[in-house]
Formats: sequence, C-alpha cells, structure tokens
Amino acid sequence: MISDVRSSGLLIGVLVVAVTIAGCGPKTPTLPPGSADADKFLFDRGTEAAKEKKWLNSREYFRNLVDNYPQSPYRPDAKLALGDTYIGEDTTESLLLAANEFREFLTFYPTHPRADYAQLQLARSFTEQMLAAERDQAATKDAIKEIEIFLQRFPNSKLMPEARKMEREAKDRLSEANYRVGYYYFRVKWYPGAIERFREILKSDPNYTNRDAVYYHLAESLYRSAEAGKEPAKKAEALPYYEQLIKEFEKSEYLAAAQKRVAELKAAS
Repeated sequence: MISDVRSSGLLIGVLVVAVTIAGCGPKTPTLPPGSADADKFLFDRGTEAAKEKKWLNSREYFRNLVDNYPQSPYRPDAKLALGDTYIGEDTTESLLLAANEFREFLTFYPTHPRADYAQLQLARSFTEQMLAAERDQAATKDAIKEIEIFLQRFPNSKLMPEARKMEREAKDRLSEANYRVGYYYFRVKWYPGAIERFREILKSDPNYTNRDAVYYHLAESLYRSAEAGKEPAKKAEALPYYEQLIKEFEKSEYLAAAQKRVAELKAAS
C-alpha cells in the first residue's frame, strides 16, 4: 500500500513538472477568440515585442501576418519589421536573413513609399557585417554597392543624411584596408608598390577621412624613391602632396614633417 501511494505521488510530481515546463516554453502567437482586425492585432503585438527586443516573439507575430494576410495594409510594414528584427538580433546568420527580407520587399513592393527604407536597411545588413580593416572586405564592398543603389534610386529621400553617413563609414573602412597595404609596402621600402596603392586610394576615394596619412606617405614614397634612385624629378612630384596635406589639414600628426619637407624642397629648387 505504501509503495502504491509513493508511486502515485511520484507520478503526480512528474506530471506537475511536465506541465510547468510546457507552460514556460515558447508560445506561438495566437489570436484571442472572436478578435476583429486580426492583422492589426498581430502587427501591434509584434511591434510591442520588438520594442522589448524580444526578437523571436516579435518575428512570430510578423511572420504570421505576412504569410496569412496577403491583402492586409499592414503586410508591407510587417515585412520590413521582420528584416528589422533580424538586424536587431545582430548575428552573422540573422544579418544574412535580414538582407533576404529586404530584397524580397523591394521585389514585391518596388514603388512602395518605404522602398527607400528597405534599400537602406539592405545596405545596413552589410555594414553591420563589415570586418576590421586588416580583414576581408567583401561585406564592405557589398555595403557600398547597396548604398550607391540607394543614392541613385532615392535622391530625394529623407534618409539621405543617414545614407551619406553610412557611405562614408563603409568607404573609410575600404580605404583604410588599402592604406594599410600601401603602408606595409612603404615600411619594407618597396616604394613603387606603395606609390601605386596610395594613388589608387586618392583616385577612388578622394574624401577619405584619413587622407592626410595617404598624402604624407605618398609624398615620402616619392621622396625616398628619388633619394634611392637619384631621380630628382620624383622629389618634384612629392611636393604637391606635402602642400595638399598642409592646405587641407590644420591638425595632423604628419603636419610638422610635411612642413619641414616643403621648406627643404623649396630651398633646394
């Protein structure tokens, strides 16, 4: 008898634990019985969850709306919000999924009033994947490509200032990566390679934020190349880059050295 009682107690305990665990698990979004405007209900709940950064919960509401209410006026915004939840999650996998959502939006709604937002968020899904300058820059190049599409397609967008800021960030990252290659060539005294790389940066990205370093090391590469090869013409080529640095930058770690070189070259001419 005691054994039966214990067995029954144990069974009840297991059932209680099982029910408790089931109650704590993830819940799929369900609509309250008899609810009107179900699409609005899903959109509002998804938006609330997104504000609380409950990305998975939020996504379930938005996905339900997108998949089951094709005629809903909330569907385009829910599609965008899906992409935003993936960006909010900010993992490599989620950012790739975000890019897919925004691409699909632009395919389904190319003339939608928020198409500019979709294009900018598509670019953002790549800027968030950009790696440090010394690493692979494939995501940076993809980001620049998508930002350029935005600039071409939406020249009057209110999001233009944000797009320009993102463009500068991405281009700076790519130029910094190229600069580091040139600087390596400079350090190992392979001046032809350094000169080529620095000139390429100034041609492809003349507004590079740290171009003072490019001006200086390009000028120095020309100057030292002239010294090594006894080619005075290259010193003349160097002078305008020193002068450009002085003209454009009131503050630079290379300013004093550039001024010294300019004085030296002008005294020798």
